[in-house]
Amino acid sequence: MKHGKDFILGEYVIIKKPDLIEVGDNVRISDFCRISSACEISSNCEIAPGTYIAGGDGVYKFKMGSYSSLASGVRVWLSTNDYCNELVTHSVPGVKEIQGDVVLGKYTGIGTNSVVMPNNNIPEGVVIGALSFVPSNFEFEPWTVYAGRPIRKIKPRNKENIMKTLKELGEL
Repeated sequence: MKHGKDFILGEYVIIKKPDLIEVGDNVRISDFCRISSACEISSNCEIAPGTYIAGGDGVYKFKMGSYSSLASGVRVWLSTNDYCNELVTHSVPGVKEIQGDVVLGKYTGIGTNSVVMPNNNIPEGVVIGALSFVPSNFEFEPWTVYAGRPIRKIKPRNKENIMKTLKELGEL
């Protein structure tokens, strides 16, 4: 695993393929997380306890932009069974799955116990409320709050205030 300075890795984290993980500066991955996918985590990010990032078999990647977070219990899937058209198993050769990268832009956040399915590009400034379900290929608008099962647009985020805070902290 490649990582930058001020990286904090919880004592009870399982990383199945550390050679597929890249982590920036000032990143915390808390206890009881399990990562079995290729990941690129930018600087100033947090992955809270009990988060899973799985699937993709190293072909697909989870990317997390700077100043982003995954709250406790978030599940990010880079591959999943197709429950309508295929067998529901990973152990049978030839079973087709829904697969794809999951990319979080800068300044994003995903709330507690939310599920993000494969093949999603979550643009800059998007936050997703707790207990939400993000279906594959969801169309997002930057700097917007989403929530629900399945998610829906709730309201815009205050980009000006967030950027002001970063400037005050000397981060921009």
